[in-house]
Amino acid sequence: MNSKIFDNPALKTRINSSSVKIQEMAFGYLLAPFCAMISNAIFGSYLNRYYVDVLGWTKFGVFATLLPMLSSIVVIAGNILVGQWIDNTRTSAGKARPYLLLSIPMIAVAILLMFMTPRSGSNGLQMMWIAVTYNLYYAIAYPCYYTAHSSMVSLSTRNANQRGLLATLSNASTVAAAGIGASILVPILLQPFMFVSGPNGIDVDASYANWRLLSIALALLSAVGIIFEYYFTRERITEEAIALGLKEEKLPLKKHIDVCTKDRYWWMVIIFILVFQFGQLCKNSSMSFYARWMFDNVMNSANPESTSAAMMSTLGLVGGLPSAVGMVVAWPLANKLGKQRAIILGLAFATLGGLIGFINVNSFPIVCTAVVLKGIGIVPAQYVMLALISDILDHLEAKNGFRSDGFTMSLYSSIMVGLGGLGMGIINAMLTFSGYVNTGYPVDPKTVTLIEDFANWTGDVIYRQMGGTEQVLAFVYLTVDVITFVISILLLWKLDVEKYGEEDRRLIIERQKEAVLAEGGTWIDPEERARMEQEQADREAEEERIRELREKCEKQGMNFEEEERKYQEAQEKRRNSFIGKLLG
Repeated sequence: MNSKIFDNPALKTRINSSSVKIQEMAFGYLLAPFCAMISNAIFGSYLNRYYVDVLGWTKFGVFATLLPMLSSIVVIAGNILVGQWIDNTRTSAGKARPYLLLSIPMIAVAILLMFMTPRSGSNGLQMMWIAVTYNLYYAIAYPCYYTAHSSMVSLSTRNANQRGLLATLSNASTVAAAGIGASILVPILLQPFMFVSGPNGIDVDASYANWRLLSIALALLSAVGIIFEYYFTRERITEEAIALGLKEEKLPLKKHIDVCTKDRYWWMVIIFILVFQFGQLCKNSSMSFYARWMFDNVMNSANPESTSAAMMSTLGLVGGLPSAVGMVVAWPLANKLGKQRAIILGLAFATLGGLIGFINVNSFPIVCTAVVLKGIGIVPAQYVMLALISDILDHLEAKNGFRSDGFTMSLYSSIMVGLGGLGMGIINAMLTFSGYVNTGYPVDPKTVTLIEDFANWTGDVIYRQMGGTEQVLAFVYLTVDVITFVISILLLWKLDVEKYGEEDRRLIIERQKEAVLAEGGTWIDPEERARMEQEQADREAEEERIRELREKCEKQGMNFEEEERKYQEAQEKRRNSFIGKLLG
């Protein structure tokens, strides 16, 4: 990558503060990533159902099972490649942020092509198109974005409190995209549009046409979100090395692998993420199937697709409310208890709450209760995870003298993206062998008692999945994540890296000081350097403001001194307000 490109003022970050401020938090780590990731969240909830119910790919048999599972290998390779690029990139924009821009055309094109699968022609042509476009998105385009996005928290600042807050907001954007977007708003507003009801199930022709329109909107929204994330983030740790004049050696991937895999804390957190996310992805991927075929309310409905959409939206809402509240309490809780302890206690609560769902897997109120309790319990794991990874990356830097953000976050991205394919393959295999069909099975009123006792039977023929399929859906939606909670608790039991925080910081600063002095440079304490940088940024911003105000006054015949007085009075009022005191 040509680093000089990013010296262009047009590509300069809009964040000038040496300290993390509200603008960076709100736009760079919450709103922009939400827009960038909403398409992927929708795919996580609905892409498999699109493949199954619209394209009918369970008719391809083994292909529907093996493609997403084998593609996970390519996804991992793609993420690791991007991670290596990040570790060896040095530009004025940082090491990860340039790949945000690079990902924009790749993601837009990949999204559009995924939903242009030919409906006519041989099964072989359809399978080839699905295989190529699936991997174009998940193995190339999305890793380019998500690995860079995931690296931003650890590269943003060394201030533990600010980094913890950014980790909370970054995870909040992911949770909001999946919870509020894909699980609440989309089912209410778009599910009947994505899966148009027909006389015997789903109208595949109308649904296919609607998905093509939706892909255009998702491609545009993703592009806008990534652009805003690029301009409203900043890599202070990368800039730190540039400002000190430190020459960072481009290390081979083998070196990063060697130092990371020899650290027990690194293994603990990587395996924890692998296990925890597998449970969440299985649950999310199966939610739309579960809401469509498992609840008594849906089976009795005259319009089951709309009713299942309402059920799914409600599940997303009740499961997402704890996450929304958790964004406020997660970091104070982690500060008080410690990151590791907060996650463990939360997962223990989620395990107990999840067991309630097995009282009656066909009862919507009971399943909702289990979803709420699990949602409360996983709050610390959702929001504190990236901050915990950042602590481990600092610990590795203190021990080894260099950072392995790219490699570590490429594995994090591989897990977050690749597991979706693995989960999809497993679910498809189980659905295929259990006899799933997208129209359900017609049930004669005379035999309905063999399925369950309907309190208000109307005598109409209904459609529902039978026997083995219901057991599969109960397992992947209600059981898998509970199992992963227990495993995660065992994995994190002795992860006490937080106790090294102050010592790691001291070692890193000492090593930087030695390197600067060895090259004949002048050492400036990091806090002092940050203060000087902030003063310069504030001074330049103030000079630019005054210049613009003078020009405005001259053009409009206004009195500059009077306008300046009004501005200062307004600023003083803002500083003395509740919000002003809160933000500082």
